[in-house]
Amino acid sequence: MEIAFYSLSTLLIFASLIPLVQDQHWFFRIFDFGKVQILVLQFIVFIAALAFLQKTTGFYITQLILLGCMAYEIYLLYPYTPFYKIEKKQKTNKSSESIKIISTNIYQFNKEYDRFLKFLENENPDIILTMESNKDWEDALQALKPNYPYFCEIGLENTYGMHLYSKIEMVDCQKHYFVADDIPSIEATFKTKDGFEFVFFGVHPPPPSPTEEENAKERDGELLSVAKKVKENHRPTIVIGDFNNVAWAKSSVLFRKTSGTIDPRIGRGLISTFHAKYRLLRFPIDQMFHTTDIFVDELKAMPTVGSDHLPLYCKFFIDKINDDQEDLVEHLEKDDREEVSEMIEEGKAEESDRETVVTE
Repeated sequence: MEIAFYSLSTLLIFASLIPLVQDQHWFFRIFDFGKVQILVLQFIVFIAALAFLQKTTGFYITQLILLGCMAYEIYLLYPYTPFYKIEKKQKTNKSSESIKIISTNIYQFNKEYDRFLKFLENENPDIILTMESNKDWEDALQALKPNYPYFCEIGLENTYGMHLYSKIEMVDCQKHYFVADDIPSIEATFKTKDGFEFVFFGVHPPPPSPTEEENAKERDGELLSVAKKVKENHRPTIVIGDFNNVAWAKSSVLFRKTSGTIDPRIGRGLISTFHAKYRLLRFPIDQMFHTTDIFVDELKAMPTVGSDHLPLYCKFFIDKINDDQEDLVEHLEKDDREEVSEMIEEGKAEESDRETVVTE
């Protein structure tokens, strides 16, 4: 029993502290994702040890370290719980009408086209973003065009295809390849019927993992390149997509500070979306950030549509007069700005051997 306690405690302490090593290799970054699961296991081990183990000096030292790790995990996760109170903003006569977005990593090898189209018909969003959508998905999504006449389509077979469809007028659409010529991002400008203009970024950078990218350089470089674009445009802006990252990771914090955006998960919950089939191993990697003149009414994960990701739903309005969210923005320090520039350049310089056509 004691051997199991000390072995498991050592592993859980390691899992808590290893992300503090600021190395972009997947081995260090992969532990950013499972903070909730790590915290739960630490709590179980802590309580079980109190109940069943002999109280020795080693026991107390180990328990104290576990307690410190749990406090650290709670510190990171607490803002992403409903216990962290935020004030909900109300519409005024200066606000736009509500806008609904659904963003979905559809999973390239998911063939349940009709299921997804039926889901969209029922939810009736104003804007739809799909990721991992290849040419087969592009063919299936043509059925949307009678009701969604504005669109931007990038049908790729490498699991990084992306498609955007809208009922709202799309004034402009640009396809960016910030760090690699096979990893697109979409930047679109929309104008609502009530005269509000806003910018939309759809993103899907590659993840650091033993089966995909060896490190997080392309992911971080891509996201921080988008962040700089957001900061430069000075208009209401939303960034949404499969970030392959979690909100408390250092690169996500740098994204938020660089772009001057707000994380709407704060005070609402984790809103975990991946993996759709395994509730206990589900991580909040589909994310959204927005500027201070966008106010989120609702943000939630939706039921499965056959993908390994759950769709992310957002309902928001625009209010350029209301400055109540200004104090929620964090800003970069001088050292942070230098690090952001370095990470972008490293992302551009990174070479990957991704396949042009990925098969299941």
